[in-house]
Amino acid sequence: MDYAIQTDHLTKTFGNFTAVNAISFEVAPGEIFGFLGANGAGKTTALKMLTGLLKPSSGQAWVAGIDVTRKPEHVKRRIGYMSQKFSLYEDLTVRENIRLYGGIYGLKRTDIKSKTTTLLEKLQLEPYADQLVVGLPLGWRQKLAFSVALLHEPRIVFLDEPTSGVDPLTRRQFWDLIYEAAHTGVTLMVTTHYMDEAEYCNRVSIMVDGKIEALDTPRNMKKAFAATDMDEVFRKLARQA
Repeated sequence: MDYAIQTDHLTKTFGNFTAVNAISFEVAPGEIFGFLGANGAGKTTALKMLTGLLKPSSGQAWVAGIDVTRKPEHVKRRIGYMSQKFSLYEDLTVRENIRLYGGIYGLKRTDIKSKTTTLLEKLQLEPYADQLVVGLPLGWRQKLAFSVALLHEPRIVFLDEPTSGVDPLTRRQFWDLIYEAAHTGVTLMVTTHYMDEAEYCNRVSIMVDGKIEALDTPRNMKKAFAATDMDEVFRKLARQA
């Protein structure tokens, strides 16, 4: 099959330190793929390589059929990306952020105008359209950032710890948006250190010290490790490291 994302012994080193150690996996079109692991496990470094932001030290990766090492700029135009640390300009209003990213993604002015109206209505942000983003609650900002990442209708979206720091209710609402995108055929790769979020994914991988130590459906993984939940699976893997 034609995979949305595929890696073959993808590796990244910084001097003598190996942040990502020869990881290999495939993600099917329309799949919600959880990329789990503790802080420092190598998730974000791997994500940066797949999005063309960081050059691999060795190995190969393809995103939307494009060789990430050879054509990183082509990859960037085909994907959506949301970082927990920086996704919106806080000194711009909600409306200005949408328009800015629409321009960055190369949308026509008429499309940006119509998509802005649609997005504000969908997120119920019309009353706050001209308010600075910095004044919005974190949960609202994260939902807006995710929607902006989908503005140019990419078929693959990378989410780097999108629910970090938000309350449980907002996290669940955010995952409703992820499900909605997946139902339209969008492939989503989500990094998180919340083990309970693994239950929301079609398949998950768990990274420990730069390596993928487990990869399967949440159900099969819990069965293989005789665990009641994904947190227990992770603890068992961590103890083996």
